[in-house]
Amino acid sequence: MLALLHTSPVHIPVYDALRDEDHQSLELRHFVDESLLARARAEGPEAVADDVRTAVERAVADGARAVLVTCSTLGGVAEEATDGIGVPVLRGDRPMAAAAVAAGSRIVVLGTVDSTFGPTASLIEEEARRAGRPVDVRTALVAGAWARFESGDLEGYARLVAATADEVTDADAIVLAQPSMAPARQLTTTPIPVLSSPRQGLAAGATAAGPPG
Repeated sequence: MLALLHTSPVHIPVYDALRDEDHQSLELRHFVDESLLARARAEGPEAVADDVRTAVERAVADGARAVLVTCSTLGGVAEEATDGIGVPVLRGDRPMAAAAVAAGSRIVVLGTVDSTFGPTASLIEEEARRAGRPVDVRTALVAGAWARFESGDLEGYARLVAATADEVTDADAIVLAQPSMAPARQLTTTPIPVLSSPRQGLAAGATAAGPPG
């Protein structure tokens, strides 16, 4: 069983749909704690490190053979806080970061909350060092998008993200930093590759969880 730790319930159907498409035999169990992101935004990700570890321990006690942390703001602290916990704990955006580095050195990170920029940029730079590639990471906040998300206007949210992506120039890859931004990929018209985390992250989680049995 693969456990997924989310900071919004809107992610559940996204990952369930990807499981149905690509990993039909994979059992998913979702754990949602919206307060983790709210506190991380207000106090910094380190402030919720203990709570993230507790959430992961709960998933492991529930039978998880691996845990995928889907929130980009919490990914780094989740890897650090769960060292030695006994099962793989993956940040869902690491495969996306590696793909961005492979695409080229000029990477633009789009986000709808500013708390995601530090962790995402650091992750991309880490993957660049691992690959031995130079990288120039720029960030851009999608103005007004988070208010749309919080109000439940997910279509308007995606359209704002897509419009911002289409304005990007002089880049080898555009990274959509949060999994909630993934639907915007289908709305973009830019020739620049637009990368999102859910599909690749779930694939990595499925591999870490191992075959069913």
